Amino acid sequence: MSVSSSAADRVLAVSNHLPIQTELPVHSGKVRSVYWLSQADSQRLIASEDYDVAPDSELAVMVISDRISAFECIWQGEGGMAGVPGKGASLNAISNHWFNLFRQQGLADSHILAVPHPLVWIVQKARPVMIEAIARQYITGSMWRSYSKGERTFCGIQLPEGLTRDQKLSELLITPSTKGILQGIPGVPEVDDVNVTRADIEQNVSAFKFQQASDIDHYETLLREGFEVISSALEKLDQIFVDTKFEFGYVKDAKGNDKLIYMDEVGTPDSSRMWDGEQFRQGKVVENSKEAFRQLLLNHFPDSDILLNKDRMTERTALAKDNELPEAVLMEVSSTYVGLAEKIIGHSLPQSDNPQAEILDVLNDRYGLIR
Repeated sequence: MSVSSSAADRVLAVSNHLPIQTELPVHSGKVRSVYWLSQADSQRLIASEDYDVAPDSELAVMVISDRISAFECIWQGEGGMAGVPGKGASLNAISNHWFNLFRQQGLADSHILAVPHPLVWIVQKARPVMIEAIARQYITGSMWRSYSKGERTFCGIQLPEGLTRDQKLSELLITPSTKGILQGIPGVPEVDDVNVTRADIEQNVSAFKFQQASDIDHYETLLREGFEVISSALEKLDQIFVDTKFEFGYVKDAKGNDKLIYMDEVGTPDSSRMWDGEQFRQGKVVENSKEAFRQLLLNHFPDSDILLNKDRMTERTALAKDNELPEAVLMEVSSTYVGLAEKIIGHSLPQSDNPQAEILDVLNDRYGLIR
């Protein structure tokens, strides 16, 4: 079955091959590609754009793609449809909106210095805290799966008896996991994305890349306050902010002072669960996040354990590589992402018929960064 050319053409599936000036290998993650600028280009932009960063700060061009990942794999559609139309622009627009609200309300800055195109950020290099900072207001997902198996302690937090699936918790819980593979932490396996307790962090401050022990309280405060800002705004849209992941890092400002900032993305359908409020009041969970796509995959394949069992990653990778999803599935995801983005930002989402050409034009005309 062939995919409509208009939908496929609007997808920026690969973002690590652009002729952007860089002296280092392009870092390509599941969704974003990072082009680190040379020292000369970084200093030139800092001076010409008057960024509030130290003069010797490293800058990068971060380009988001429309690829969709789930269960640590990239998924493809029929006929070479290698992503979801509008997904990248939606993620960037939503994150930009929340980062701006955080800054306006005096919480903290982010790593973003400029947004020259809906799919592009100019960012300051941060020294990341090695924690996936997760906050949960409802018991669902991995927490519910553990609870339903009889576990009552989650990331060192004791959960009460009698909780039911998708129930609102009595308080916002912070349930961190490791960012990357951390070594030498007693009781913490040397694998990526493993749950840890606050005690683990307190006893291994430097291993988690905190500058000082007091910053543990600071990151938790920023996580709670950020969650509340987003939750309150979504409530006005009759959306429930269920749980989310934040990331933090350190940067230097123009005076050379270190500061803890928000980084990566925040409050997006990729990093958070959001439920439709009206449907939830009627006893139904309707996902407005990537969780709906995850559930579709779990129901789509007969052996869902492949997607959940980390010991079966080889099989899982092959599953994603060898199975093209129907175009209708990816377009449904597109509708969810774009619709949510437009609700949050309050206007239509700018989308491009030729995103790669637009990106190259703006990076060349405004910054002189194309080879």
